Amino acid sequence: MKPVVTDPTSTFQTFNKIPLTKTLTIPAIIVAVAAAAAIWMVMQQPAPAQRHPEPPILLVNAVAAQLSDVDLDVLAQGAVKPRTETTLVSEVSGQVIEVSPSFVSGGFFNKGDVLVRIDPRNYQAELRRAEAGVDAARSAYVQEKGLAEYAQADWEKLRREGTPTSLALREPQLEAARSSLKSAEADLAKRQGDMARTVIRAPYDGMIRNKIADLGQFVGSGTQIAQIFAVDHAEVRLPLSDRELPFLDLESQPDVVLTAEIGGQTRQWSGTIVRTEGVFDDRSRVLHVVARVVDPYNRTGHRWDYPLRVGTFVNARIQGIRRDDLILLPRSVLKQDDMVWTIGEENRLVPRQVELLRKDERYIYVAAGIEPNTQVCLTNLDNPLPGTVVKVIGEEPVAGLEP
Repeated sequence: MKPVVTDPTSTFQTFNKIPLTKTLTIPAIIVAVAAAAAIWMVMQQPAPAQRHPEPPILLVNAVAAQLSDVDLDVLAQGAVKPRTETTLVSEVSGQVIEVSPSFVSGGFFNKGDVLVRIDPRNYQAELRRAEAGVDAARSAYVQEKGLAEYAQADWEKLRREGTPTSLALREPQLEAARSSLKSAEADLAKRQGDMARTVIRAPYDGMIRNKIADLGQFVGSGTQIAQIFAVDHAEVRLPLSDRELPFLDLESQPDVVLTAEIGGQTRQWSGTIVRTEGVFDDRSRVLHVVARVVDPYNRTGHRWDYPLRVGTFVNARIQGIRRDDLILLPRSVLKQDDMVWTIGEENRLVPRQVELLRKDERYIYVAAGIEPNTQVCLTNLDNPLPGTVVKVIGEEPVAGLEP
């Protein structure tokens, strides 16, 4: 058998004999049929069921609002000051010849203790001279008094007519002698005072803040010797704004607790508000009240575990009035415009605007706007909307929120 030989030229000529219109129409028909079939198949599928997802439920903590007995204590700060502070000044001149062992900075002393002695020799000499002057004046007065009595007796003895003149009775001489005696006695009193002032004694129980003069130093009249202050009690000047004053009964002298961090430990002392300064400060618009602490240095007994030293900066809690019609809530629940989020029916968020009596760093004190037993949302939510459903996962009793 002979093999069949195909002529490529004849095949190409045969393909060229097919019309161009038929060449383009056939693929188009195929594509159209396929598209129609796809559309028909899609239309035969059932429409997917539409579902509306439930909104998410927020998990929150809440607290049940309850009326509480609240002490509206007032907080303040201040520095401890002595109730009396004095600069000792020498009233005489001389050399310091003796000082007390307690005459050092920080040394304690009692009322009447001798702190400093000044050389008294010059004043002793002046005192003796004044004593001699008094003796001489008294002798002259006694002598002149005797002469006056003799003149009176002589007038009566001679039985002269009329009234004797004062000069005849030596009354001017007697008055001059009496005046000289008074002057001498006054000079003696001054010399005695100068002599006494050579000894400088403590005017009260206190402490040496700063020693200025010392042994061997010459001091003149008016020279400062030391700065001292009393330690029978200390005072703390506490500034209060006019917003805090309604919560205090200052007439009853409320108690005050003072605290300070010393050496990493919290120390505490108690005192009493004893007075106010009576006027508001022009610049700060605050009224200063004064707290008094008895025996701050434990001089008369072991009153405190740690002495309350002058200059200590303390925090003060002043006992305020008591109210039983307030709701105490954490400060964190308060939003803008005095609004809090509460949980109402069906556990939905409800905004409530409250009336505040006061607020501090930890709590708000609600006077109106929330009914007792209302649940208040404690969780800080991001952009919550009224009506949002929540689920309470934890509740805190009001008793756990004591200040």
